[in-house]
Amino acid sequence: MTAVERHETASHAIPARQMRDLGDAVLLHDPIDADPFWNRLAAVRWPDDPAAFDRRLTEVMTLFAILGRTPHVWPSPAHGRPADLSMRLQANGFADVGGGHVMVLADPAAVGVSEKEVPAGVSLRVIRRASDAGPRDVADAGAVLAAAFGATAARAPELAADLAATLDDPRIALVLARVHGTAAAVAKATTFDGLTYLSNIGTLPGFRGRGLGALTTRQALAAAGVRAPGSAYLGVFSGNATAIGLYERLGFTSVGESPDMLLE
Repeated sequence: MTAVERHETASHAIPARQMRDLGDAVLLHDPIDADPFWNRLAAVRWPDDPAAFDRRLTEVMTLFAILGRTPHVWPSPAHGRPADLSMRLQANGFADVGGGHVMVLADPAAVGVSEKEVPAGVSLRVIRRASDAGPRDVADAGAVLAAAFGATAARAPELAADLAATLDDPRIALVLARVHGTAAAVAKATTFDGLTYLSNIGTLPGFRGRGLGALTTRQALAAAGVRAPGSAYLGVFSGNATAIGLYERLGFTSVGESPDMLLE
């Protein structure tokens, strides 16, 4: 599990964020964007002893203060230390702002999409570098993600810019599904060190229920070359039963649910 946590943090650091190994945790830091999503601690393995824990927490909160960021911790599902990490953080002013499941691919049988499985009018485009993208592909992908996750349309250019900044990294593959030319679904795979992290999976609300999320996810796994159980993973927000069910049908299984702890 520690390898997955570190891999996810390193994936989010692409292309210009910083990942710092603190020995007993890893820090993701964005020098420009103060959004807590890009500034957080993961893979936390702190001492059980209360006094030693308090000292370490004070040191980390001081580090966040120096960086000008709000202290933010993603506890590991069932693997963080101490075992009551979330409760200790709550006692020190942190609140759960909405956690999620980590799901790991247990059965790769569904990886890849054959031509006959693609419905009429649907196209799947795999984008591995900026030169692969059509004139509107990245902008449209940003618009799909903004709508899929309930963000305002004004966020779409920001999301598109974040995608565009990663496209010339050979570790990245982006899959865009169009329905009769309209961008409808997207998925992103980040692969290195024997693991693939799936992220930015979303479907335009008006196109849900057509299996596009499954198609883009399966195609992203294939584009990443995933073949073995345990070699791919993703995150799902708590309470999103529809998404959890979809990924279970694609061969993923939850390895645990954890909160998302932000200092209030």
